[in-house]
Amino acid sequence: MTPSAAPAAAHAEPFLVLNGLRKVYPGVVALEGFSMSVSPGEVIGIVGENGAGKSTLMKILGGVVSPDGGTITIDGVEQSSLTVGHSFRAGIAFVHQELNLFDNLDVAANIFIGREPRMGGLLQLVDTEKQRQMAAPYLQRLGASFKPSTSLSALSLAQRQMVEIAKALSTNARLVILDEPTSSLPLSETDKLLEVIAALKAEGISVIFISHRLHEIERSADRVIVLRDGKLAGTLEKGEITHDRMVKLMIGRDIKVQAATAARPPGEIALKVVGVRTSTYPGQTVNLSLRRGEILGMAGLVGAGRTELARAIFGIDPIYGGQFELAGQPYAPRNASAAVAQGVFLVPEDRKGAGLLLDLPVSENITLPNLPAHTRNLIVARSSEVEVAETQRRNLGIKTPKITTRAANLSGGNQQKVVLGKWLAMTPKVMIFDEPTRGIDVGAKSEIYKLMRALADEGVAIMMISSDMEEVIGASDKIAVMHEGRVSGELERAQFSEENILLLAIGKQVGAGEAA
Repeated sequence: MTPSAAPAAAHAEPFLVLNGLRKVYPGVVALEGFSMSVSPGEVIGIVGENGAGKSTLMKILGGVVSPDGGTITIDGVEQSSLTVGHSFRAGIAFVHQELNLFDNLDVAANIFIGREPRMGGLLQLVDTEKQRQMAAPYLQRLGASFKPSTSLSALSLAQRQMVEIAKALSTNARLVILDEPTSSLPLSETDKLLEVIAALKAEGISVIFISHRLHEIERSADRVIVLRDGKLAGTLEKGEITHDRMVKLMIGRDIKVQAATAARPPGEIALKVVGVRTSTYPGQTVNLSLRRGEILGMAGLVGAGRTELARAIFGIDPIYGGQFELAGQPYAPRNASAAVAQGVFLVPEDRKGAGLLLDLPVSENITLPNLPAHTRNLIVARSSEVEVAETQRRNLGIKTPKITTRAANLSGGNQQKVVLGKWLAMTPKVMIFDEPTRGIDVGAKSEIYKLMRALADEGVAIMMISSDMEEVIGASDKIAVMHEGRVSGELERAQFSEENILLLAIGKQVGAGEAA
């Protein structure tokens, strides 16, 4: 473990060197004296808690913001900052966590947006066929199952992530920066991505891999650079990279997903799913029971139908057969408002797009679902709003300068707490968490797990959908695994293992006595 960022000896001379970078925002030092280098064919893992300076560093490399101090040297040419065009011409390509794609275009058009091949003639129309032919090799390289002509709107979140990666590869980049590329991917598709990273490395393409999934960094990185509070906390060379060492450099202590320990046995059935058919798999039925005080982990491959089931329970999507029961009574929500009125709440996978109004302050996000409770004579009582929002900020440890701060300005972990806060300000009976820690650092993850456990101990029934195997095993009391629209098996705690989950996820059964 060293405090420097020198390249590993096995790599060639660096083509990119950052020296003493500094960036200050009003009241916040985002980067202070940061230095690193990148050599051809090197895979560098960058880790740190939310707010550690990773995003600022990436924006500087992309030419989006200019540093207040330090230098950037590319191919021996030193400069004080980059422009977006300069970064692109230097061969720096980004794959952002928040996808930058267009639903109304096909896959090929998204890959070559702004760089479309044109036909001859006065109109210079886009050569759609050639564009699709050009896109095909990049999709094949990623092992994608969809075609260049597929509409983006037909793809899952994981498949859209692959389109972003293909777009980056199509620029003939020398350095590909992957920002949380696996946050929405299950184990099987994550393995494919890590294979792509290895292939890029073999071709001499450098990769900066930013991830909160530290086991993936451990598997793929040649070197790990750890940021803490805008400063270089340390560097780990290949033989030094372990989960524990990364965590200790990030936050000064070791945090792991602890085995879920319920305060008491689960209570009566809170939610029952009986023969339900959803739009994605109308020919399959789902049967499931969720008890009070229980955390039920929902595992499965992307597209297995977990999110579609959650949306149906929350009243967003219709069902095509079967029924729900809530506390033994028929439950058929016409919409999300009807679900909320009966104490069924959803913390969505896409917290920014579906869980928050980013331009509104924290206080209004927390009170919006229950606005009538804060209204007097058709006028919102700000004092009531502030009181409830302040209570949730204290109870959940939401880190924000003030409750009037825009939700967009919070870190991922704190945004997730705001989503939680708006439901906890009411009276939850059933809480559905869809990928609750996606894009959240290890410290914030631990806090989310504790909050879920505290809710369960109070008698709330919790369904947790997650593609993170460690999370499912560590935070659940029971695991239900879905395969192509049905529950292929359930596992009690003594049966938890990655092997058992994966077998059920691909539609196979585990050995006798190993599955419920």
